Amino acid sequence: MAAIRAAQLGFKVACIDSFERGGKPALGGTCLNVGCIPSKAMLDSSEKYEMILHEAADHGIQVQGASIDLNKMLARKDSVVEKMSGGVTFLFKKNKVASLHGLGKLERQEGDTWIVSVAGTEVAAKNVIVATGSSPRSLPGVQFSERIVENSGALTLPEVPQKLGVIGAGVIGVELGSVWRRLGASVTVLEALPGFLMAADAAISKAALREFQKQGLDFHFGVQIGAIQDTGSSVKVTYTENGQDVQAEFDRLIVAVGRVPHTAGLGAEAVGLQLDERGFVKVDGHFRTNLKGVYAIGDVIGGAMLAHKAEDEGVALAEQLAGKAGHVNYDAVPWVIYTSPEIAWAGLTEQEATKRGLKVKTGQFPFTANGRATGHGDTRGFVKVVADADTDRILGVHMLGGGVSELIAEAVSVMEFGGSAEDLARTVHAHPTLSEAVKEAAMAVDKRAIHA
Repeated sequence: MAAIRAAQLGFKVACIDSFERGGKPALGGTCLNVGCIPSKAMLDSSEKYEMILHEAADHGIQVQGASIDLNKMLARKDSVVEKMSGGVTFLFKKNKVASLHGLGKLERQEGDTWIVSVAGTEVAAKNVIVATGSSPRSLPGVQFSERIVENSGALTLPEVPQKLGVIGAGVIGVELGSVWRRLGASVTVLEALPGFLMAADAAISKAALREFQKQGLDFHFGVQIGAIQDTGSSVKVTYTENGQDVQAEFDRLIVAVGRVPHTAGLGAEAVGLQLDERGFVKVDGHFRTNLKGVYAIGDVIGGAMLAHKAEDEGVALAEQLAGKAGHVNYDAVPWVIYTSPEIAWAGLTEQEATKRGLKVKTGQFPFTANGRATGHGDTRGFVKVVADADTDRILGVHMLGGGVSELIAEAVSVMEFGGSAEDLARTVHAHPTLSEAVKEAAMAVDKRAIHA
């Protein structure tokens, strides 16, 4: 995004990227190649399979003998990735962005020019944007292997495991655990924190946990992981729960305990690029590092590790370099978990707002009272609006349900303009749509929802 926007603004741009897929250069980085895009393709395939098995009959559709061709499912996922990666290649050519394959390293500064080496050649640039992203965090003493995998490995398992262990009940762990649970695996999720999705609004996380447990995901919270052993035929995990030592054995183990900034090979120490105590590149409010002409965006600078947050930072920085007023409103960055039901939110939770000393009022509307959701046969979840009790300004919007990854954008738009619950409530929504639940939740802030 930074490269394309900078090229649109008249800069001469070269994008250095070392990512490979199948031994060949693959534009798009982690998100497109082994993250957001392939995981959503697998989520969609697994949800269709579960719908055929358990929901089609309710619609009068009789299906017999449904089965999984995992190789074909994985091939479809790969074809989606290849198509999207090819799209990036096309956009680079269209915008005259030079694509250089290899690991970029900051070598030295000559006057106002930076020299960056890549694949044995040197590139001169007045401005350098570090957008090297993040890498999966491992556990001390644990090596990833054929049976112990991180997110990319979890997208290429050669068969559906009978018993799947997942360490980490965050976004990645829950999404990927859900995929393989729907395809037939027995899934156990081990989480060190005492509760589920503690960054989400408490009402949302409580309801979501209940839904996932109904689906068969087996959660264990407040556990301390001990030894992990790959025997070659299984993975043995020892952990402590409620003061008791527990031993479990899985066919495969997904380690999803977060991500760390990827700065290896960047040359940060040699050129004096400042990193913080956790290894993130230090920047100011305009993405400037301590080195003149060197900027950083995305996962490598910390904050929410979200692709769309990084994209907007890239666009904002390119516009700032062109003398424009690029900015990112971090108070209105949406979060989405693509489970079934989906989870989405933006802004403050009710608990965060109260902790900050704000007086709040809330409105909530269930999808059980929404006509479109009833027609879909999926009435799980609800929409919750958190507003300032004095000004009515929307502080946060939180959703659980089918399709809420799309609905959250409306809330973000209203929040971006400093809108109120009344603004959202007075906006006409088409009927019947899922989005009416957003309007009704806003109306419920003042206790005037119509259909609940």
